[in-house]
Amino acid sequence: MKNNPLNQLGMLGQSIWLDYIRRDLIASGELRHLIEEDGLRGMTSNPAIFKKAIAESTIYDQDIRDLALRKNDVKVIYETLSQHDVQNSADEFRSVYEKTDGEDGYVSLEVNPHLARDTKGTIEEARQLWAALDRPNVLIKVPATSEGLPAIRQLISEGINVNVTLLFGLPRYKQVTEAYISGLEARAIQGKPVKHIASVASFFLSRIDALVDPLVEKFLESGGNKQEIAKKVHGQVAISSAKAAYQIYKEIFGSNRFKKLADKGARVQRLLWASTSTKNPDYSDVKYVEALIGPDTVNTVPPETIDAYRDHGDPKSRLEQDVEEANWIMSRLPELGISIDKVTQQLEDEGVQKFDEPFDKLMKTLTKKSSER
Repeated sequence: MKNNPLNQLGMLGQSIWLDYIRRDLIASGELRHLIEEDGLRGMTSNPAIFKKAIAESTIYDQDIRDLALRKNDVKVIYETLSQHDVQNSADEFRSVYEKTDGEDGYVSLEVNPHLARDTKGTIEEARQLWAALDRPNVLIKVPATSEGLPAIRQLISEGINVNVTLLFGLPRYKQVTEAYISGLEARAIQGKPVKHIASVASFFLSRIDALVDPLVEKFLESGGNKQEIAKKVHGQVAISSAKAAYQIYKEIFGSNRFKKLADKGARVQRLLWASTSTKNPDYSDVKYVEALIGPDTVNTVPPETIDAYRDHGDPKSRLEQDVEEANWIMSRLPELGISIDKVTQQLEDEGVQKFDEPFDKLMKTLTKKSSER
């Protein structure tokens, strides 16, 4: 265990979470093994993960039929299945939660992705999920859309743990931290405790490079100064953005404003690196883990990336290395005709759609399986 690269990440201050959930992972004891042997400290889910788990297996079929026979509609069936898995996973992580005094051991469940542009609907569903799950070590995932920001503030003020998802841009990240901190302040003004409220801000990484790289590649064959800029920028925008975000994180959560909350027991809102599976086969399969190891951060990774890192990870604290180069890369994007703000807004819009589509397909799968006898 001591030589396991995954365990060494914990020694460097980074928590590894699993971006995957399925019933047999829990029932088989594999999740317990990952916790005990690999130092796994949390778990995230999303509509695409549940769609894959339910559509591509038969392990949920009997429960689906039983729930359908009791005249439950597909939305209730989905909620029952997903909440059951999250509750069981949270119970597996409860020892981690208690051992770390609430720093880790969380499992995330997302509000209906169709509510991404609906503040009121997001708040109402998040409250319902929080009450239904009835576990201190769960996080309700709320997208970092403009409509999601007031929902985040309100939920934090009510003491509901939030995983802020679908976060791409640095200006939006600052708004997310403001929503979190102002939510804590509102709670403190009410005389309510802020000590055990947890939140993470989930930056989606590989999707940034997947969109930007083709724009950069047009300059790689062009010659001249822009070619040299393109060489340095290619494949580095997501990591550079993440390093810039970490500097913002340090400034905001090291401020006197937050210190007043910290003195009352408030926790920082940790940065979580998401979308960390490598999309480009030319890149290392652990690219979005290696470069972003640093204190008080989380990296949520799919099973294949867990396996890859266990096999050939090289854990060193790198998150604050080459920060000046990262800033240089971000500052040179306009010379290549790239507006990072437009890129991140496009990714947010596409991200909402990419969660809507698997959710809708899952509803169709549940409808089909409900009718099978």
